[in-house]
Amino acid sequence: MFKQQNHSNSNDLNKPPSLEKNSKDSSLGSGAAWMRGKIVPISEASIPVNDWGLVRSDITYDVVPVINGGFFRLSDYIERFYVSMDGLKLDPRLGENGIETALLEMVGASGLRNSYVTMVCSRGIPTVPGSRDPRECENYFYAWCVPYIHVIKPEVIARGASALISDSVKRIDESSFDPTIKNYHWGDFTRGLYEAKEQNYDTVFLVDHKDCVTEGPGFNIFVVKDGKLMTPIKGVLHGITRRTVLEIAESLNIETEIRKITKQEVLDADEVFVSTSAGGVMPLVRVNSTIFSNNKPGHISKKIRKKYWEWTELSCYRTLINYSD
Repeated sequence: MFKQQNHSNSNDLNKPPSLEKNSKDSSLGSGAAWMRGKIVPISEASIPVNDWGLVRSDITYDVVPVINGGFFRLSDYIERFYVSMDGLKLDPRLGENGIETALLEMVGASGLRNSYVTMVCSRGIPTVPGSRDPRECENYFYAWCVPYIHVIKPEVIARGASALISDSVKRIDESSFDPTIKNYHWGDFTRGLYEAKEQNYDTVFLVDHKDCVTEGPGFNIFVVKDGKLMTPIKGVLHGITRRTVLEIAESLNIETEIRKITKQEVLDADEVFVSTSAGGVMPLVRVNSTIFSNNKPGHISKKIRKKYWEWTELSCYRTLINYSD
C-alpha cells in the first residue's frame, strides 16, 4: 500500500538511520522562536510572568518532528493541535495556514534540518485586570524549535532501556483532565520520574486507579504478545507516532488491538516499546524486574522502528522546508 524507498544508511537502532547534521550556524542555530509574528533566538523568547499558561498551566501545545529537512505528518499534528485548542476553548485567531507558515518560516530561518518543533496556544492575560473569567483572556499562539530531541537518549537505547511501573503515583484521572488534550500537567509524571530515577530506571509508566497502564512522560506504550501488538485505550494521548505505529503494523500484517492493558500484562509481554515524536519507536529491554527478548530489542519492535524511519522519508508524509542561506 505504501511505496518503500531505498536507503543507504545503517539500520542501527542507536539513531534514526538517515539523520544528517544541521548545516547552518547562526544566532538561531541552537533554537528559534516565533513570537507574535517575529522570529527570534530561543534565548530571547519570553512570555509574561502572569500569563495564565504559566501560572495556571492553562495552555496546550503539540510537537512535530523535522527529519532531514522536512516536517513529518505536519497536517496531522496541526489538526490534533486544533482538537486540543477546541477542547480547552482556546482560539489564537490564527488559521491552520497561518500556523503552518509560522512553523515553516521559523525552522527555515533556524537552519535546523532535524528539529523538535513545538506549537503552543496559551490562555494569556485577562484584558480586565484582576479578572478570574477565562473568557476575558486574550489567547495567543507562539512556537519554538531546537535541535532534535530523544525522549530516551540513543546511547540508552543502545545499551538497553528500562522503565519502572510506578507503585506510588497514579495517572491524573481523565475525569479531572482529558488526556487526549496535550498539556503541561506533568505533576504526576515528574513524581513518577523521581521514583524511577532513584531506582536506576530510565523512565516511568503510570497506571490509572484501576491498575491499567496508561502512558509515560512524553510517550505512548506498546506491548507485543504472541505476535499481536497492543496499546492502551484509556488515559492516553492519541499520539501521531502512535497512529503511525498502528498504520505500520497494518501494512506489515501485524494484528493490533487498542484496549485496556493491565500492569501484569505488560510484565507478561514478549516485547515492550514506546512511541514518541521525540525519537520515534524506542524498544525497552526491562520493565520492573522483567527482562524481555534476552535483554535485547524484540523482533517486532525492531521491524516497526526501522519502518518508522523509512516512513519519515515518504513524500506523502513530508512537508519540505525552504532554508534561506
